[in-house]
Order: sequence, then C-alpha cells, then structure tokens
Amino acid sequence: MAKFQDYPLLALRGRVVFPNTVSSFDVGRVISLGAVKRAADGDSRLFVCTQKQSEKDDIEGDDVYASGTVVKLKQIARLPGSSLRLTVEGLFRATARQVRKEDGTFIATVEEIAPVHGDASLEEAYFRTSKEILKDITETDSRLTKEGAANLDKCTDPDELVNIAGHYLQIRVEQKQELLECARTVERLKKLDKILNDELEIMRLERKINSVVRQNIEKNQKEYYLREQLKAIHTELGDDENERFELEERIKAKGMPAEAETKALKELSRMSGMQTSSPDYNVLRVYIDWMLDIPWHECTEDTEKLSDAVKVLNEDHYGLEKIKERITEYLAVRKRTGGLNAPILCFVGPPGVGKTSIASSVARSLGRKFVRMSLGGVKDEAEVRGHRKTYVGAMPGRIISGMKKAGSVNPVFLLDEIDKISSDLRGDPADALLEVLDPAQNSTFVDRYIEVPYDLSKVLFITTANSLDTIPVPLLDRMEIIELTGYTPEEKREIAKRYLVPKKREANGLKEEEFSITDGAIDALIDGYTMEAGVRSLERKIDAVCRKAAVRLSDGGAETVAVDERDGKALKADEVGAATGLAWTAVGGTTLTIEVSAMRGKGDILLTGKLGDVMKESARTAISYIRSNSASYGIDDSLFENTDIHVHVPEGATPKDGPSAGITMATAILSAFTQKPVKKSIAMTGEITLRGKVLPIGGLKEKALAAYRTGIHDVIIPADNQKDLEEIPESVKNSINFIPVTDVDTVFKNAIKGI
Repeated sequence: MAKFQDYPLLALRGRVVFPNTVSSFDVGRVISLGAVKRAADGDSRLFVCTQKQSEKDDIEGDDVYASGTVVKLKQIARLPGSSLRLTVEGLFRATARQVRKEDGTFIATVEEIAPVHGDASLEEAYFRTSKEILKDITETDSRLTKEGAANLDKCTDPDELVNIAGHYLQIRVEQKQELLECARTVERLKKLDKILNDELEIMRLERKINSVVRQNIEKNQKEYYLREQLKAIHTELGDDENERFELEERIKAKGMPAEAETKALKELSRMSGMQTSSPDYNVLRVYIDWMLDIPWHECTEDTEKLSDAVKVLNEDHYGLEKIKERITEYLAVRKRTGGLNAPILCFVGPPGVGKTSIASSVARSLGRKFVRMSLGGVKDEAEVRGHRKTYVGAMPGRIISGMKKAGSVNPVFLLDEIDKISSDLRGDPADALLEVLDPAQNSTFVDRYIEVPYDLSKVLFITTANSLDTIPVPLLDRMEIIELTGYTPEEKREIAKRYLVPKKREANGLKEEEFSITDGAIDALIDGYTMEAGVRSLERKIDAVCRKAAVRLSDGGAETVAVDERDGKALKADEVGAATGLAWTAVGGTTLTIEVSAMRGKGDILLTGKLGDVMKESARTAISYIRSNSASYGIDDSLFENTDIHVHVPEGATPKDGPSAGITMATAILSAFTQKPVKKSIAMTGEITLRGKVLPIGGLKEKALAAYRTGIHDVIIPADNQKDLEEIPESVKNSINFIPVTDVDTVFKNAIKGI
C-alpha cells in the first residue's frame, strides 16, 4: 500500500481488534454507522481503534488511541432499531497520523506498522517460550475456545502469534493495546511472555482459592460459596474492595426509594463478580453512576413572596400580562395549599412572541432550576422513555437526562415545540408524553434504562406550541392552554427600547454614547420592515442597523451614529374588484387581498390562489347570493350567463383556507359587477350564508392586530364577535373603528362607495 492511506475511522468501546483474526461486534452510534456506510460504499475497509474512555458517548479525534487495525468488512447484519452487527477480518496494524471529520464521520490518514525484526535467535527463543506457556494455558483454561487453542498451536509466525494470542486471551484492554502498538517483534514477544506468565500465575492462584473454599463450605450453599470465593480472591490480591464498599455506601446514602435502592445494590453485586475487562462490567458501572447522579429527593425552595416573583417576570418581559397573572395565581395557590400537583401549562402562539424565554423567567421567578427539551422532529419513543441497558450504547431518555442536568426533583421543565413531534416505526413519542404530563401517572414514570419508577409529580412542566391543530387530543386534554397572540406596535417599541437595542448594541461592540435610535426609527422598522406577531424579525432589523453603524464608526467617518425615521408611505387608492380581508395563521394574523375580475364568457367560475375547499365554497356562496339578489344592486341577471368570474387571492404558492373570507369575496364580486370601488381603508372578516347572514369567526384578536399593523382604520366584524373585543388591547381599540354587522347588505353599504 501507499505510505499514507485514508480510511473511515470506527471507534470501539473496551475492545481491541488484531490482524490475522476475525471479530464480530455491534455498532449503533450515528458516527459509527456513518463510517460503516462509507466503507461499504468504497472498498469495504475500515480503520478500527479503541476509545480511551469507553463510557464517553460523544467523542473527538483525540479520544481514541492512535494505533489500531485496518479491517475488511466480511458481513453486515441489521439488528432491531438502527444498530448493525459487523463481522470483520483484521488485515494489518496501522497508526493514524491525522484524524479529521467529514460529513459527521471520522476519516483517519494512517501508516502501516510494519514488523521490525532484530536478533533472530532471541526472537526464536521468546517465540518458543511463549508457545510453551500458551500450551499450558490452553490445557487448563476452560474459558479459551477449542478454535482459539487450535489457531495458537498451529501458528508459525511470531507476529501472528502475538496477534492471535491478544485476540483470544481474556486480558485487560490496556495490555492488548500495548501488544498492538509495539512495532519491534522481540519487544512484542517480551510483553506477551510477561502477560502469559502473569496469567499462568493467576490460574494457579484460582485453583488454590477454589480448593480452599471447597474445604470450608457445603456444595449446596451456592451463594455463600460465591461470596467466599470472591473474598479469597481479594485476600490473595491484597484488595480490600474499597471501590465496591464506596459505591455501596453512596447508594445507601443517596436516599433512593426502596425499589430503586434494591435494584442498584443488586446490579452492584452482579458487577462485583465480573472482570473489569468484561463489556457487561462497564454497562453496569455506567448504570450505577446514572442511579447515583439522578436526583431522588434533592429539591430547591420556591420563592415565598409573590411580589418577588412578579418583579422577576416584569424585569424579563414587557407585556404578557395574562401569563404573568397565571404564574402569580399558581404561586398563591401553592402557598395556601402547601403544594398541589403542578399544572401543565401550554403556551401557544406565533414564533417570536416569547414562549420559550418566559418559561426560563418562570423558573427564575420561582427560584427553581430550568431544563429545556426540544421536541421538534422527535420521532422515536425511546428519546422520551430511554433504551433498555442491554442495547449497545443504551442511555436513559431525555426526561431522565434532563432531571440529572437539573439536579433537583422540582425543576421547571420546558417541553418546547410540542406540536412538532411525529411518529414512525419506532413508536409514537406522544404516547410516552401522556404518562409524563398526566399528574395521575407521572409519580411512577418508568424509564426503560433505569427500570424503576421515578417521581415526576413535583416537576412544573411547561409546553410551547405554534398551533394546537397537530397536538394529539389526549395530550392536549392534559394541558392548560394559555395563548400568546402577539404584540401591538407600542409593545414592540417598548421591547425594542428595553431589551433588543441594548442587547444588539452590546453584541456589535457599540457603546451607548456612540449609537442611538429614536422611537420614530423603531416605529419605522416595525411598520415598514416587519409584519410579524413576535419580535424576531424586528431583532434582526435592529441588528442590521447596528452593523451598519459599526461600519460607519470603524471607518472613522463619524464619532456617533444617531438613527431617526423617514417619511411614511401613502395609502393606496380605492380599487374596483379588490377587497381586504383578515386571516388567522400559525404565525399570527395577516391581511389578505381578494381580487375579482368579471369578463365576457360563458358563465364559468374560476378560483385561483391555491384555495382550500372551505374558501371555494365561500366564493360560490357569495356568487349565488349576489346573483339571487342582482335586481337589488341594479345588475341584469342575464349578465351572469355570459360573464366569466375569476376570483384570485395573491401569493398563489401559499395554501389558504378557513371560514372567514365569505363577506370579503362577496364585496369584491359585487364591486367587480357594479364597477364601484371598495374603500381601501377598510378590512373585513366574516362568513356569508345563502340568505346573506354574516356568521361569527375565530381569531379576532390576531386579525385586529394585523389590521392595526397595516394602518387600517375600519374593520367590519360579525355582530356575534362583539364579546371578543374585550381581549383586544386598548391601544388597538382606540385606533380602529369596529363595525359589527349581521347581514351582508350592511357590509356592502360600509365597504363599497355608492351602494
């Protein structure tokens, strides 16, 4: 081969692969699966090396030994889940001179470790000695397979003997790594000779220990025999079992529930009877560490004074009075009752309105730890419940991992984007969340990894979502919905002044005396450049302004930069066949222009703009009403027979649907037939019936905020929605004239000039 060659790198835990041998092992980590795929797509060769710390999951290039073995894939078998079982043949030893990451996979540039031969007589002497000791070991060690013994016996090459012995002997990983790394053949044989002599002595001691133990106990006392055997082993080794006793004391002092403590002690007992080189030893050790790291009774004290909690909420957020009021109620009830099952709050609203950040503020106001778990794109139920520890690379689910991170049994636990979870063949995460979010069940939540009930009843769970439509009904039933509909321009201005401008000024290295921005400039950014319900776009625009200021200051062209507003834009003229409607979306309210064109034809109706079934029905209902009442509006009924009607909603790539566009369509259609313009200062929302009645709609607050942001002064709403005006901010109600209507004729009189 060339002096240097690139191979995909596969890191193994607690295992060393040698040349001249065939090995089988399982892989399940994403980075390992990527290496296998790259090798399978190429020449089927991999560079296999050993991790320095087997319990580490996320590794970098310096977390593995530089020396390893280049292997060839012989067989790949799929296991349940996404794991693979590989059978590989070791080809030659190699050292990684460079390790880099490409597309989530480690690539190693390796150089072959060629055997270096020295004194032939000395080499032959060590070779013969090693074979003699191996013969003694194979005759007495029942753990060595017949195949291994046969391969060792027929071996004629010194380096091959070291490789095969390292593969079959049950010695420590560190010893195997030393045999693999050594280049000089004589040195390899020396190391092997020492290891074999140590193993032979250990086997003699084992026979002696077994003989002593058998003389002291009866044959039917199996458990007692095993404990005496272990005790004798530690006596010969001079080991006082400090580690086991330390772990046992830590488990008993942890204050676990009885069932959890019994489980941990049982697994500790199993671990103590294993060799440290055994893969199962590491599995059980990691399990015990998890049991010790999870909080079982540790908790934080909640804020006692309501005023202190309210002060924190007001410091972190402007507006959002409804949520602040709900948190205050929770504190008051908890204080008076001494603690009830914590409610599951669900903050629902458009992006950028502060759902996630206020959850963090809730934790700070209560004096609790805060943990966030993003559910966006989660498909595997095991991410919530964990994997059984018998699987390779098994870990607890993200709920238990979050509790470990919090370090207390009563944190504020945010389940972010709960409306974005989905399911596949590995299970439905929503089903697992039912147990987590149900106060009647979560006191006995069982993670598959820890295998014992865990009490989540003291956790304050908060969830967030952009929309309730995709949340399963059983899950939705367990949550208390609190809606965040969006900010008014006045609230956005205050948020920008208090939080966004100082934050971005500091992020761009600007001093307060160097950069300033007027309220008018902020208003111009809000009105002219952002039409969102939240403040994320506004934050980006302020960031852009700060960057421009930084450039101007850095060039020396100015000592200070002050940003002010420019003249606003004029209102558009009234138009025929075009009306402004109001719509609700998952990111807040928005305005929607509906255009209608009447042209010579055969009476066909054309609907464009990617309309849903409901909006198509609204358009046909509006046409039917106008046609049945054509005489009232001075329209010849025969005109409909030779006129094609084209109803279009711009931005055709965006799907549109919903039962609130009926009166807007009817207004645009009547305007097109009568050639009388629609007032551009007016917007409307409401559904129409064949009798001309106007039906109520939903999302009035979001729609009103959208009209307010657009500068619309008059909004037509169904009379049945007048009760919803209480939820609309006073600043919006003072700027917009809401016109309640019960029939479509009233809509036409207010919206179309000359009707």
